[in-house]
Parts: sequence; structure tokens; C-alpha cells
Amino acid sequence: MEQRGNAGGRVCMSQTVFPAHADHRGELSAGQLLKWMDATACLAAEKHAGVSCVTASMDDIQFEEAARVGQIITIKAKVNRAFKTSMEVGIKVTVQDVLTDVEKIVSVAYATYVAKPVGAGKIELEPIKLLSAQDHLEHTLAIERRRIRLGYEQVFENLMQESNKEGDYYTFEDEDAVSTEFTHVQSIELVQPPHANHHGNTFGGQIMAWMETVASISASRLCRSYPILKSVSMFKFWGPSVVGDRLVFNAIVNNTFQNSVEVGVRVEAYNCEEWIKDQARHINSAFLIFNAVNDKGQLLTFPKIKPTTKDGMRRYRGAIVRRRIQLARKCMLSAKEDKPSDPWERSNQAYMSYSNVAALTHLAAKLGWEITSTLDDVKIWTHEEGDVLSLKVEMQVKIPSRLAFSLLSDFTLRQQWDKHVLTCEVLQAVNEDEKIYYVTSVPVTGHKPRDFVILVSQRQPCKPSEPYVVAVKSVTLTSVPPSPGYCRSEILCAGFQIYSESNSNCTVCYFNQVASGLMPYLAANLTGSSKAIEDIALECIKFLEREGSKS
Repeated sequence: MEQRGNAGGRVCMSQTVFPAHADHRGELSAGQLLKWMDATACLAAEKHAGVSCVTASMDDIQFEEAARVGQIITIKAKVNRAFKTSMEVGIKVTVQDVLTDVEKIVSVAYATYVAKPVGAGKIELEPIKLLSAQDHLEHTLAIERRRIRLGYEQVFENLMQESNKEGDYYTFEDEDAVSTEFTHVQSIELVQPPHANHHGNTFGGQIMAWMETVASISASRLCRSYPILKSVSMFKFWGPSVVGDRLVFNAIVNNTFQNSVEVGVRVEAYNCEEWIKDQARHINSAFLIFNAVNDKGQLLTFPKIKPTTKDGMRRYRGAIVRRRIQLARKCMLSAKEDKPSDPWERSNQAYMSYSNVAALTHLAAKLGWEITSTLDDVKIWTHEEGDVLSLKVEMQVKIPSRLAFSLLSDFTLRQQWDKHVLTCEVLQAVNEDEKIYYVTSVPVTGHKPRDFVILVSQRQPCKPSEPYVVAVKSVTLTSVPPSPGYCRSEILCAGFQIYSESNSNCTVCYFNQVASGLMPYLAANLTGSSKAIEDIALECIKFLEREGSKS
């Protein structure tokens, strides 16, 4: 298998928004923007791969700002990580006003591209050369985003099954409810050479633009206005289409949510023979969310809809589930460092695990760590950012990294080396990489003992230079409410990164974004009146090496 790739997977495209690119409001049409985004990202993928690439998917896309005629759109695309034959490409879109020089973010998205060399040969992509701290960060988190993509269908099916078990609570007695069939729109396009690359494959961005057009017509059936695309639930390409294919687009409203509407679009392809025999190839499906505004820019309310078929009911319920997942995603990715822990629910588990690992990865990658204490095998570092104080404890341990990872990721063992931990039990073994624990601490004189409900996410490295990761954050479980006998406490961001130094040595780094409950311990340590942190670190080393010698 041939290896291909280089360090140049970065592309920037700048475009002035002309009237031909705009809609009736004088704003850049969403379809045109999707075409530009796909083209830029595909060029970045091809620059790294050195061969032609095709669009496999584009993650949930949120449009935050509109670009108007005369403004400048800048699209930056960068390959974040190369897998065997596919790549994640990060896309950032900004808009700049020429007169004021003000720049705003329009959208941030991630797309997956697959290398498609000419002929039957296969290639294996070379790793990305990481040039900056941000490159390293995105490279690490690309694995987490890939886990979400691969697990999305299972999360969706689980939530749909829960919805079915809850029974049919949906009633459609509203006389003004509109039948979903009224919103059905079909359109057909013939793929011509300008719509395809030099191999004859249809551009993914062109298909996405056609999908947006048909979906907006479907949404417009419910409002006396022109719908505005606000977000898309992942574009996923199931197969290729080529010059000469007939693409049939079917769009229908699945559900409305006060000021927004979800439209589902399915794309099927036919060549001449398939067209006669009615043998469709499924090319793409996506779910697009629209708003609508009046002349004053105020959001319009969409009428309620009612499904009239069994499949319509399935789509109606599916839209509710997707909205739950989308809201969970938005909540996770906009998490504030000082906010209370999020509730652990089926709809947000994937994004909560992502935010857990991402928060630790961001904390470890921060610049400006200052060393405050040094022993033979223990170093303590602190990091200040505004009023947020973080702690890093670096330990040299004489056991293999994989063994240290195994011991540190099992929190039921923590009380053997951390004198502050009184009890620890597993509340929920979510999967082999995620567990939820209930932890109680040893009471301090004059204070209630503290308790925690924590999510522990463990990750093994994909290559030797990467660390083992054990990420920790507080979560809320309805089955474990706060108890009068304890002071429920929060872990904002904590965990371990474990680096292999040799076959028998490793470096263990413990991180903690210090919550108010831990501040007294840290303050005493920093002023020299206590060595509690060093003592616990030394106990951790003794525990690891003792248990390691038994293996």
C-alpha cells in the first residue's frame, strides 16, 4: 500500500459577496457558502493526500452570522488528522466588513474526506506534521470527534427506542395543524461537467447547495416569508454520483419547534438505465433547520404540523430526538468553566465525554505553566488565567505507562494512595471507556464531608508519542441527589496524562482546575505551610510502583 501525504494541508479562500451570490435579502445564500466551504476543505485534503479526495461527511453546521453583498468571506481549511484513507478537515468561516474592518465568525465546521486515487490501487495517508500547539490540540481532539461520528447512529436509535417505550403521547387536535404532505417538494437535477471534478464525480458542495434550495422551498410552505438556514445535522454521503446522473431530491418538513422547522432531504441518483428501471442509488440524507423573520427582523412562529403516515410519525419523533442531541451538543461545546455540572442523559453522553477529554487536553496544552515546587520525583506547576488557578503535578514512576494507566483509571483504587478519599463506588459503567463514580471525602474538622458524582473517561494513545488519558469532571445524576449529610462538590476539570519514557518508566501528570473547595489546600502548599500535595504525589508513586511490581 502506497503512502501519500505532506505537511501542506492548509488552504485559504477569500471571496467578495456579489449580488449573484446573494438571496433576496442581499445576504450570501447558504447554498453558495456550502459550495465554497466544501471546495476549500476538499483542496486542503487533496493538498495533504496528493491525490483526488471526495466528501464523506460534514458535521453539524451552525451559521452564526450572515454575510451581505459587498462584504468579504474568508474560509480557512486545515487537515487536523489523517487516518488510514480518510482525513478530518477543520473549516473556519469569517466575514469582514470592508468599510468598518470588523470581522465576525460565520461558522466553524469539521468535514471528513476520503482519498480516491485513480485506478484500483489503495493508499495509506501519512500523518500530519504538527507545527503549533493548536495543531497538536486539534490533532488530539479529532479522535474524539470521530468517536462521536461513529457512535451517532447508535445514540439516535437508543433515544428513538426510549421514545417508543414512553408510548404515543403525541396528539394532533389543533385545527390549524398543517399536514406534512403539504410541505413535500421534489426536484431533479442533471449532473453536468461544471458540477463535477476532473474525474467526473459530483462536487459534494454542489449536492449540498441543491439540497438547501429544495429544503428551503419545503420550509417556505409553512410561512409567508423566506426561510433562513441556521444549522444542518450532518451531511453524510452514502455513495458517489457522476456526470450524466439524474439526482432526485425529496424534501419534507419533519417537525416544527415554535420559531424553527426541521426539513429532511433525501437524494437519490439514477443513470439512464437505472432511470428506466427505477433503481435508485441513495446518495445523501440530511436534516436542515430553518428560521424565518418578518420585515423587522423578528422571528416568525411556524404552525404546528401533523404527520399522516407511519413514516411521517417516525420522522416527527426523529426530529424531536435530533433536537435533543443538538441542544445537548450546543450546551456541551459552549460550557462555561464556572457553571454547575451538566445532567448525564442519553442525549448528551457522547458530547459530555468529548467535553471531558477536550477540557483536560486544553488545560494540559495551555502556555505559561510556572514551576512552584521540585522534589526528586515530583514537580508542582501552577497556571493562572484571570481568576482561574490550575494545578499540575508531574511524577516520575518506574513502571510501564500502560500499567500506570490501568491503575489510575480505576478510581476505586484511589483511596489506597489519596488520603482525602474515604469511599468510592461505581454508579454506572457506561462502556469500557466511561464510568460514573460516587466519591466521598474524609471530613475536615468543623465541616461536613464532601461528596462528588464524577465521570471518568479513559483513552489509550493511537501512537507511541501520545499520552494515555484519564479525564475527570463532575456530572449530575437524578438518581443521586445531594444528601443533607454531605456538601456536594464540583470537579470542573481534572485528570491524568501518562507518557511512556521507556519500557519500564513513565511520566504521570495530574491536572486540576482548582475549584473553591480545594483552594485552601493549594494555598497552604504554595505558601510553604503544607506539603500535602507532595505527600499525596509520593504516596501515588509508591502505590503505582508497589502494584506494578506485582504484575
